[in-house]
Amino acid sequence: MKRVILAAALGTFGTLLQAAPGYVTQPSGGPVTSQFGLCWHTGFWTPDMAAEPCDRTPRAAMAPVPVAAAPAPTPAPVAAAPTPAPVVAAAPPPLEKVSLNSDVLFAFNKAELTDAGKAEIDKVVDRVKDAKVENITLVGHADRIGSDEYNQRLSERRAEAVKAYLQQKAAAQNLQASGKGESQPVTGDQCKSIKNRGKLIECLQPDRRVEVEIFGTRQASTGGAATGASATGSPQKQ
Repeated sequence: MKRVILAAALGTFGTLLQAAPGYVTQPSGGPVTSQFGLCWHTGFWTPDMAAEPCDRTPRAAMAPVPVAAAPAPTPAPVAAAPTPAPVVAAAPPPLEKVSLNSDVLFAFNKAELTDAGKAEIDKVVDRVKDAKVENITLVGHADRIGSDEYNQRLSERRAEAVKAYLQQKAAAQNLQASGKGESQPVTGDQCKSIKNRGKLIECLQPDRRVEVEIFGTRQASTGGAATGASATGSPQKQ
């Protein structure tokens, strides 16, 4: 019975060690064993030739499972510094705004300054003589009598006439003149039903005007820094 078991064992060893170097094998291919069942090594056997089941083979060391490094913390976003709002210099308020009636400045349907008109402009300049005048805007107007084209040219000529005279009187850095023709009447519909030409001309008189607006600065009355201000007592002539 023992021989049968040994034969079976040797058959198994032969199957496992047929190609294993470093062991004494039988012609049939099985290993040669001692009476204690131990395999015989050849003279050039080395531990790295160990084979099961004669000798225990070293187990391959398990490589440690790499531990994923913790992700680096995301840096907090740096808030951009707010862009300062651009500083816009405020335009100085008008020192003087007056509407000069064309009956005072001009004869009807004319653009030449009368002596009375020049005297009226002199009064306007005198009221701002203590100010530093920076610019003056002039806007001429006409009534609705006549064609649009004619009234446009008439309003421009009236504004230019006032500009030419002011250039001799006021030390303004900038003088601008323009005309609006009959597009900006101030009488509304109050003259609409009048058929008589003379009465219509008289009714539309407020529409024939030149608006003068003077911008600049003047010294404050308390002796402080120069400030923009509206002149007191400036008339609105209609």
